[in-house]
Amino acid sequence: MSSTHADSLLNALAELTTLRRPRLMLRTARYGTLDYQRETDLRRILRLPATPAPGVASLRLLMELECQHEAMRTRPPQEIGNPWRATRHIEVLIALIAEARLLAEAVTPAP
Repeated sequence: MSSTHADSLLNALAELTTLRRPRLMLRTARYGTLDYQRETDLRRILRLPATPAPGVASLRLLMELECQHEAMRTRPPQEIGNPWRATRHIEVLIALIAEARLLAEAVTPAP
C-alpha cells in the first residue's frame, strides 16, 4: 500500500471519529453490522449496479450519503423536502461502520 493511499485512508478513518450522532442510532448501527452482507447491502445502499471494491472511495461515498441523511434529520421540521427516514439513515451508518472496520483491518499490521 502506497504512503499516499495509506494517508488518505487514515484521514478518512480519522474523520469518522469526529462524527457525533445520537447514541441510540450508533448502538443500533453497530448491532446491525452483525448482519451486514457487503455484496448485496453496499450495492443497494449506494444504488450501484455492482458492488464497489473496498477502499477509500467507497468509504467517502458512504460518508457523503450519511452527511446528507444527517442534514435531513437535523433540519427544522417546517422545511419542505425529502423526509428523513430513520431506517435508511441506520442502513447507511451500518455500511459506514462495517466498511470502516474492513479498511481499518487492512491498515492494521498483523501481530
